[in-house]
Amino acid sequence: MTRRLFGTLCGLVFLVNFGRVAFPPLVETLQTQFSVGPATIGVVTSLVWLGTAIPRIPVGYLLTRVSRSKVVLGSGTLLVVAAAFTASATSVLTLQIGAFGLGLASGAYFVSATPLVGELFPERVGRMVGIHGAASQVAAVVAAPVVVIILASYTWRETFWVLAAAAALVTLLLYAVSRDGSAGAGTGADRDFSAALGHWKLILTGILLIAPAGFVWQGLFNFLVSYMTQAKAFDAATASTMLTIVFAAGVPAFSLSGRLADKLPHVPYIFGLLVAFIGALVALTYAQGFVAVAVVVAVLGYVIHSLFPALDTFMLSSLPSDARGSAYAVFSGAALLLEANGSGAVGFLTEANYAFEAVFRTLAAGLAVFVAALAVLYALNRLPGVDRTGADRSAPERA
Repeated sequence: MTRRLFGTLCGLVFLVNFGRVAFPPLVETLQTQFSVGPATIGVVTSLVWLGTAIPRIPVGYLLTRVSRSKVVLGSGTLLVVAAAFTASATSVLTLQIGAFGLGLASGAYFVSATPLVGELFPERVGRMVGIHGAASQVAAVVAAPVVVIILASYTWRETFWVLAAAAALVTLLLYAVSRDGSAGAGTGADRDFSAALGHWKLILTGILLIAPAGFVWQGLFNFLVSYMTQAKAFDAATASTMLTIVFAAGVPAFSLSGRLADKLPHVPYIFGLLVAFIGALVALTYAQGFVAVAVVVAVLGYVIHSLFPALDTFMLSSLPSDARGSAYAVFSGAALLLEANGSGAVGFLTEANYAFEAVFRTLAAGLAVFVAALAVLYALNRLPGVDRTGADRSAPERA
């Protein structure tokens, strides 16, 4: 039962993430199709990730009343509807609504499925979260080539029609698995949403560790194709290849980083990944030529995708079972609300005639200052909710 449920979750997370990452390779096409500039399409991509963020806290409360597997089933149904609506979009407004709906489906999925994976495999949280993340990352790897293949014979709309059909099939499979006895596997122990508030310091630290880097990452990958064609003078096919590389590097990153997160001190490991991400981003702005850019892009993709399972393992391992689902929902929802604005910010700045290189170097410098400040707090044992061993010290002591 556990294997069947986990396998179905890996299938659905592939499709959920595909709905989020199908937009970057379509940026140029959508600008032409709707006769708009990068700022407008930047808003569309931001809405996907705002949609991912907004339902997480409400769904966290819902999870105190409804089993996680049922919420996952609902997110699959919403994915079907949102993908079909996006495929039918006839204006920028309807495209924005569709993108937001795809985000809502993914947000509801991740906030219910990630703690469910941790519950199914309590002794191997990092490893199984990593495998689940790797399944999600495969979608990011194939998104660009799949979109290119579809555009060669059809229109951008078929991308989302195919997604709707596949999501319907996998959601029906999930329903069958649930009826076969897996529904009860996702009930969880976190029945008290207010218990999450007792861990607000740890939640705050999780947000501080991921949101600034996530903001920069959103701005980078959503405009990576445009960045490569404009700043690196690559053709569209080569630019799409770079997008594929940055996501392909994330497939082994999720699995390996999940295992490392089970073994290494959580916070120092996260700091190391943040420093490596900043260094790779700066290197990318100076790299020239296919080989140099491809190598840097691969390193950058590996590092940033290693950060996500490291943060998830840190949070899920630090939070007690009675508040894990709700607290994780608050953490991920609040963090993504901040991160989602990255692509809109980059789109606005580049449309205002700031060069991509200058924008990304400025973002890297700001992130470096922020990470340095967090590292100092950690060294002084003043990082909220965390002591030098990485344990949660945000909740009141219990008798």
